[in-house]
Amino acid sequence: MADGRIRVGVVGANPDRGWAARAHIPALRALPGYEITAVGTSRAASARAAADRFGVPHAFTDAAELAAHPEVDLVVITVKVPAHDALIRAALGAGKHVYCEWPLALTTAEAEGLLRLARDAGVRHAVGLQARFSPAVRYARDLVADGYVGRVTSVNVYAARGKGGTGEIPGFAAYTLDPSNGAGTLEVGAGHTLDVLEHLAGDVTALSAELAVQRTAYTVAGTDETVKVTSPDQIAVAAVLAGGATAVVHVHDAKVTAARTQIEIAGTDGDLALVSPGPGAAAGVQIGALALRGARGHGSPREELRIPDEYLWVPEPARGVEVLNVAQFYARFADDIRTGGRSVPGFDAGLRVHRLLDAVRLSAETGTRREVAQP
Repeated sequence: MADGRIRVGVVGANPDRGWAARAHIPALRALPGYEITAVGTSRAASARAAADRFGVPHAFTDAAELAAHPEVDLVVITVKVPAHDALIRAALGAGKHVYCEWPLALTTAEAEGLLRLARDAGVRHAVGLQARFSPAVRYARDLVADGYVGRVTSVNVYAARGKGGTGEIPGFAAYTLDPSNGAGTLEVGAGHTLDVLEHLAGDVTALSAELAVQRTAYTVAGTDETVKVTSPDQIAVAAVLAGGATAVVHVHDAKVTAARTQIEIAGTDGDLALVSPGPGAAAGVQIGALALRGARGHGSPREELRIPDEYLWVPEPARGVEVLNVAQFYARFADDIRTGGRSVPGFDAGLRVHRLLDAVRLSAETGTRREVAQP
């Protein structure tokens, strides 16, 4: 680290589109503890363009060279899921800290191998389950732990995303419609949502699930090309949580109107509701601002709860709709790197979600209730 700042190399830093340019790079540039020193893409022209646009000294087309560079302390991976395994291995082989976007890997077996390698490398590792760092989510979690709702009896989750609602899909996103790419509604939308459910109310111990494809084809935007959909766009899960509460989760894409997320936690003394009322509502629980509402006592009306300032710890430039949760994550990750703490989800948390999704798939395939192995 130079001057106490963590030097970052971003793999997948396409300057024209992509999650790195929209969220990771703005977050890193806004936080004083980081310095972006390298960017990488698959083509020399786009790598150089990214370096020029973001004012970064080093540009690469080879991720292993980026990871090995002496001015890189942390490698951030924001490319398509099938490439994650090889890129993480290159970063770990270079002895660098790693932040990989969710999903961590293409398969659970890959995730298991990456966790073993990360532990052996002795570096800090993180997976981008950034919804945990929403100020509303963190405050709700503390309220639940402090007994605001009493004993949690049930959780109802509805997450309707706007993706595909027009019948078209951008060309760069068409790959998400094929389950072999590991980035569909189940992996991304349900993965983030189920992780938040467990973060708020406890681990899932058993579940029953149904998966369906309701929109069987899309037109690629700006073309006449039709893409067949084989990845489920409807996920319905009924679950039991470790504390005995029941949970019902419905995640789906292609909501034509009023795409939104709502998580309602009911208990013996009251309830809490996380809702997505504004910008980013159509993208899922991991993106955009959430509001928090609560009520205590029989028949009490639900009221807006002001989120204390202590739950928002990043500077104003890092508070954009797509940037905020990622920036909050990075701020805590910097603390972990410097102190050896474990305040952000590592590859072990990613493996947990992969195993949870395996249980969802197996339940849907077999029509049976599945137990979920606990950590």
